[in-house]
Parts: sequence; structure tokens; C-alpha cells
Amino acid sequence: MKKFLASIAVSLLTMTAAVAQTLPAPTIASKSWLLLDATSNQVIAAQEPSMSVEPASLTKIMTAYLVFAALKDKKLDLNQSINVSTRAWKVDGSSSKMFIEPNKPVTINDLLYGLIVQSGNDAAVALAETVAGSEEAFVVQMNREAERMGLKATRFANPHGLPSKDNYSTAQDLSTLAARLIIDYPDFYKTYYSTKSFTYNKITQPNRNRLLWLDPSVDGMKTGHTSSGGYSLISSASRPNGTGTRRLISVVIGTDSDQVRAQESLKLLNWGYLNFDTLKLYEKGQAIATPEVWKGTQAQIKIGFDRDLYVTLPKGAAAKLKPALERKDPLVAPIAINSKVGSVKMMLDGKPVAEFPVMALEQVNQASIFGRAWDSIRLMFK
Repeated sequence: MKKFLASIAVSLLTMTAAVAQTLPAPTIASKSWLLLDATSNQVIAAQEPSMSVEPASLTKIMTAYLVFAALKDKKLDLNQSINVSTRAWKVDGSSSKMFIEPNKPVTINDLLYGLIVQSGNDAAVALAETVAGSEEAFVVQMNREAERMGLKATRFANPHGLPSKDNYSTAQDLSTLAARLIIDYPDFYKTYYSTKSFTYNKITQPNRNRLLWLDPSVDGMKTGHTSSGGYSLISSASRPNGTGTRRLISVVIGTDSDQVRAQESLKLLNWGYLNFDTLKLYEKGQAIATPEVWKGTQAQIKIGFDRDLYVTLPKGAAAKLKPALERKDPLVAPIAINSKVGSVKMMLDGKPVAEFPVMALEQVNQASIFGRAWDSIRLMFK
């Protein structure tokens, strides 16, 4: 699935370049930024998306992802209490903390609120030690997961994002990470990332994501700040789109203040919703063609996509979009289900703007030796 999504992202980046000439991108006051339509997995617009940046507390998105994975795999329980190590308690006292204490048990649930809402660096260390046994072992898991996700320009040095030369990423990679968390763990995302404040140890701290108060469609995601990297924010919003909803994720890296990162993120989200539409192209399992099969136990095969397929276009352009199917003919059995049998190019004004792999929606086994022999003869005259 990850490879499929990655191939879609690459093809849609090409489409973005093709349509950008008619729709100028907004001016965003940050070092690097990117706007992703998570519904279509399309990068709508970006500036310096491959610039190496300090992720700061945006690092905690990967920390949360691995904790959610451990919860899903039943390696942890939300109500499980752990003892706080001296290392977690002593994490940089001048940085953000949830104020856990040694010898005072704390639940995984509270630590997650402390990590996500309060951006607690102490919570990050405590969770890392609980999941992997040590902070160092957890960092190995973080980088292994980053590699699996295809985050080629990302490296993690710790679970919290405090400055390190070995802790770096890009707006492109961070948008992928954010989307993966929302897609893979939607219930956890809904529970924690829209929470506006959390109280622990009689200390109430607000979520640093100002957009949770400014726009009701925003339901996450994470702030970050270092003195050298500036103020950053990954924000996500879900708004109506036809009969469903459409999710955008904005990544704004390196602004001058907390206020500016919120202001520019909201500007970017609004620009994406106002100027683009997301079109559902095909339903999961919908047969877009039934081409002939050779040397098989059946004469035809249904081909299409193994998931709903969307594309994002400037408003008004959807009516001009036309599909062009290209197949790997002749299709010769055996053909495995979900194997690639061709591609669909989406054409806009006669130019290809996106390309998607077309899959076999059913399995076709080989025919008998006599059937294969007969089709071999037929193919000679085709």
C-alpha cells in the first residue's frame, strides 16, 4: 500500500506543476511550506519542500505513531501505569514538560495527552523507554519506521525533538508522516490531537496549536519551536466535499513567531479549500474495463483499483478531465489479484496531469494444456 501511495504522490506532483501556471501559490512567511490534500494524497503547492529543517517538537508525531502502533499490537494498554525514570524527569528543564515525577506512576493515556497536548519532552522520553526499553532503542525504531515510510531526508536523534545535528527532516517528509498517522490511527488522532488543554499534576497547559480555537474545521496537529529553527506548525482540517469530507494538511516551517505560524497555516488551508476541488475518480473495486485474457480459465478479467481514487484540481477544471487507459496487452494467465495490468492517465486540455496504476480485481488461473496451446496459436495470428 505504501508503495502505491508513493507512486500516486509522484504522479500528482507532476500534475501540480502543470496547473500551477494558471493559479499562483500564496505568499507564506516561512522558510519552507507545503500543502497536502490527504484525501487525494496530492501535494497542491509547496515552497522549498526538500529543504532540510529542524523538526523540533514535530518529531513527537513519530513518537506518537510508534506508541499508537504498540497499543494496536496490544504491547501496551492505555490504562497501564508506568514508573517515571530519572532520565525522563530530568529532561531539559527549560523545555516544555508535562511535569511527571519519579516514583509517581503515570498512565500511558496521560503520557499521550502530555506528549501531544502539552508537548512534554519528559512524556516523550517516558513513552520511548516504555515502548523500547530505552530512549536509544526507541530512536532505532523511529528511524526504521521513517525508512519504511519512505522518509528519505529524515533522521531522528531523540523522541522529543530537542536540537541535535542528527535530528532533521523536510516539509515533504513531515507531511507524509502526518498523513500516515491520521490514516493509520484515525481514532487515536481524533482523541488526542483536537484536545485544547490538559491538566496533570495540578498544572493545566493549553494546546499550542492556536488554530484549534480559530477554525472549527481544524482538528490537529502539532507545533514545534527552537531558537535556531523558528516556529513551525503542522495543521490539519477536514471540511465538506460533495457528499463526503476532504482533509488538507499544511506544513509551515520556520516562521518568526507563534502568531505568524498560526496565521500563515490558516491562510494556506483556506487557499487550498477556496481554489481547489477534490474529485472522486473511481470506487474501490469498480471495474473500469474487462479486457480479454489469454491462456486462462476465463475469457475476460475485471480491472480497476483496490481503493477509492481521488484527484485534486483547480476549481472549474474537473469537467475537462478525461481518462486514458493503457494496458499491458496481451494479458496472459496466470494473473494474480492486485497485480498491475496497466495504468490510467488523467488528461487535462490534452496533457497528462496524473497517472495511476490499474490492478487486476480478480485472479485468473492458467487454462489446461490444450487451452494454452490453442491460445498460443491464436496469438500467432493476432
